[in-house]
Amino acid sequence: MAPRAANNPRQIRSKNCGCTACLTEYPPDQYGERRPRRDCTGSWQARYRDPAGKQRAKNFRTRGEAIAFLDSVRTAVRSRTYHDPKRGEITLGAWWDLWWPSQGGRIRTRNRKESNWNAHIAPKWRDVPLNALEHMAIQSWLTQDVKGHESQRKVLELLRAMLADAVRDNRRIPFNPAAEVRVTAIAVPKHPDDLRPPTEKQYALVREALPSWYRPLVDWAQETGMRWGEYTAMRRCNVDRDAALAYVREVVIDDDGVLRRQIIPKSAAALRSVPLTPKALEAYDIMIERLAPATTRSAIEDGMHPEELLFRGPLAGEQRRQKDGTVATLDSVLSRNNFRRVWIPAIQAAGIARKIKNPETGRTEWWPRVHDYRHAVASRLHEAGVPEVDVQAFLGQERGSRVTWNYTHTSDASLAAARDALAGVRRLRVVHGVHDESTRPPRRDSASLGTSDGDAASAL
Repeated sequence: MAPRAANNPRQIRSKNCGCTACLTEYPPDQYGERRPRRDCTGSWQARYRDPAGKQRAKNFRTRGEAIAFLDSVRTAVRSRTYHDPKRGEITLGAWWDLWWPSQGGRIRTRNRKESNWNAHIAPKWRDVPLNALEHMAIQSWLTQDVKGHESQRKVLELLRAMLADAVRDNRRIPFNPAAEVRVTAIAVPKHPDDLRPPTEKQYALVREALPSWYRPLVDWAQETGMRWGEYTAMRRCNVDRDAALAYVREVVIDDDGVLRRQIIPKSAAALRSVPLTPKALEAYDIMIERLAPATTRSAIEDGMHPEELLFRGPLAGEQRRQKDGTVATLDSVLSRNNFRRVWIPAIQAAGIARKIKNPETGRTEWWPRVHDYRHAVASRLHEAGVPEVDVQAFLGQERGSRVTWNYTHTSDASLAAARDALAGVRRLRVVHGVHDESTRPPRRDSASLGTSDGDAASAL
């Protein structure tokens, strides 16, 4: 190892100092007369090498400060805790430009993060250096400027991730100033009545009010409990008509107005087989007769291939002349926004529509939603006594607790039962006779307590 320089730290000559060395370096006839002095007033420069071996230097007022800095930085380099303060002088906007291209993830998640950056973080912090960000400043901004519990949570999640990677990137900053920032907005829940799906009779009214083309679509949604992106992506090749099974293998997502195919975005649990009821099979048969979808199996990376889709809009296959004179065939892939144009008039005509103010965003929303079909299926299975683990598999959820907490809702019958119990009304229960062993129902052993997909379908 090479010996350390004997003149480190060294004193830097000053144009304002009158010591002999400074007068020699900067002659009075060129830089002006100064009062002679014995001690030099120039700053002390400490020189060192960073972990990459690059020569660096920093100036200090006194020799003692420079020596103390050299001791600390040499220790940091040896223990691999060194960070270059100048690397933290990059602004948050410049760091976003470096950081964002390295981030992967699903399309919808990336779009949400980019929206949160542009709408909330960039206007406030874009031009602020990383090493100038402070905990209290971030906390005050989040509390005062970002409204809503969910918005605060998502924005803070993004900012924390950016700054955590700045710490990891060879310690651009020594610590994450947003690590202990708290979400302060209160999460305001929706009223249970605004979450409970319509009854079977209400759904029947909505179905009659919909244009006939869309009735098989809602029948399928009502019987399978699939998500919107799952049944609008359902292809003929993924339905086994003989086995009465539909295989969920992909989804259609809305990428800022552009519909795209994507592998299942939620989790591995969403890749599942869904048993089909007679009503769902009837909807399948109607759409096969209408559109005659292709039985081919195209790859997701090959594009939409709408000719394989089971459900499309009524203009599917229609040819339209474009402004440039060319003729294009309409694919009519269903989007949620376009379907709302027939859904909202239908629930209004059925007499069940009502406007609800979202307590989180303050926006006005319509009840019921198309997504409530999924909630209704979960509640039906729950009331039929299907075990939670089987309902979880049927809906494609990772955790059964989410099925109980988010998807099952009280029914009018359960509310009536609670009312009668409180009022002291005794309900008759049907029981089997126990005196005659020949009439006693057969007992099931522990191996027969599970519920198959077929049982779940029959419960619907």
